[in-house]
Amino acid sequence: MEQNTIAILANVVWPSLFLTQRLSAWWIIGAGLVIEWAFVRRLTQTSILRSAIMTVVMNIVSTTVGILGIPLSGLLWELIASITIQPIFNWGTFNPVTWLISCVLAASLNTVLEVATLRLLFKISWTKKLFWWLAVANFITVGMAIISIMIIPPKT
Repeated sequence: MEQNTIAILANVVWPSLFLTQRLSAWWIIGAGLVIEWAFVRRLTQTSILRSAIMTVVMNIVSTTVGILGIPLSGLLWELIASITIQPIFNWGTFNPVTWLISCVLAASLNTVLEVATLRLLFKISWTKKLFWWLAVANFITVGMAIISIMIIPPKT
């Protein structure tokens, strides 16, 4: 691969990169912990302290994996979109469908990781109710990040 080609690839961005950056903002992390703690507390019927510990641990796991997982899932979507919807609609990378898919992928990845953490580390039984309500909590947090990107775009 030529050096110019490598430089061009290194300068490519897609919505999931911006989303990952915004999800690591202190106020999104804080809001996410409060929102998810309320859901975990209600769904698991555990003490305030135990539900807080579960919330922090599951978010550490989802953040650690999500730092790479969210951008990579978005990149995979970009590859799929480049041969499906983008040619049909003559869209570029930053389009409404890609933003929606980025939100769904990020919230879904976080939900799967968080439910798995609750199940494996805290022996909380997996239920559809637990999964879907944690998905709602994750969609709220990811939705806040995406809305904030639309209001105050990242500086490039």
